[in-house]
Amino acid sequence: MLRRKLFRLKLPSRNLILDRRTLIMGVLNVTPDSFSDGNKFYTEEEAIAHALQMESAGGDLIDIGAESTRPGSEGISAEEELKRILPVLGGLRWLLNIPISIDTQKAEVAEAALEAGAQIINDVSGLRSDPRIAEVAASNHVPLILMHMRGDPRTMEKGPFARDVVKDVMQGLRKSVAIARKAGVAKSQIILDPGIGFGKSYAQNYELLQKLPQLAKLGYPLLVGTSRKGFLGATLARDGKPAPPEERLWGTAATVTASILNGAHIVRVHDVAEMVQVARVADCLLDPDQRPKN
Repeated sequence: MLRRKLFRLKLPSRNLILDRRTLIMGVLNVTPDSFSDGNKFYTEEEAIAHALQMESAGGDLIDIGAESTRPGSEGISAEEELKRILPVLGGLRWLLNIPISIDTQKAEVAEAALEAGAQIINDVSGLRSDPRIAEVAASNHVPLILMHMRGDPRTMEKGPFARDVVKDVMQGLRKSVAIARKAGVAKSQIILDPGIGFGKSYAQNYELLQKLPQLAKLGYPLLVGTSRKGFLGATLARDGKPAPPEERLWGTAATVTASILNGAHIVRVHDVAEMVQVARVADCLLDPDQRPKN
């Protein structure tokens, strides 16, 4: 088990402390084609209600995305992305008490989302799609999540996969960090995500979870998202058929626990109430001071 380092992120509204307690980031997909909950929270009213529900369940952050990055998905225009996301951000701005992260690969969308109330940028391309996102983060003084993706959503599950996945992820994240730092993003405002499921084989996803301590040596807080992903469906398959996303809860719980024990500061999940419980117990394994007293 890896004892996590203390990090402080500066948000426009507050400081975010990453240390003894794992933070839970709830996923809000405002898309018609997400792999896990496509079209479920597509309307403004449904999306707002679900965000508030995740906050009530114990979520620490809400990550809102309007462009699906499931394997094989096609991109959408910035105009369409903003059309989907701005009404939700506008509705949540005065209702939600926890910070909002904007999941986007476009600088134009990131800028507009920050103006509408988002306080963190989450770029799943690690600045490969639009390096200008780093400039947006720097000029607005907000944290920037940099994820590793091998290839792009259309082709990432077709391979070829890296021969050494840990080396590949570390090299990719170093490149992303270099772009961000050159654009003026403070080191203290960067979070790294190994990109579980994004261009890795099923076996490589497990290897990355096992070797998270190596990624922690890069010197940045870690965010890990395993929730309901395809490698869990394959692991939990019955009669040769992958388990559907809604039947991957306990598999997700196992990987969330592994992520925390190996150094993740933030876990990105769909099932917030359940993963809040998982994280609290895992935190007690890491930190005796968090254990209940007799």
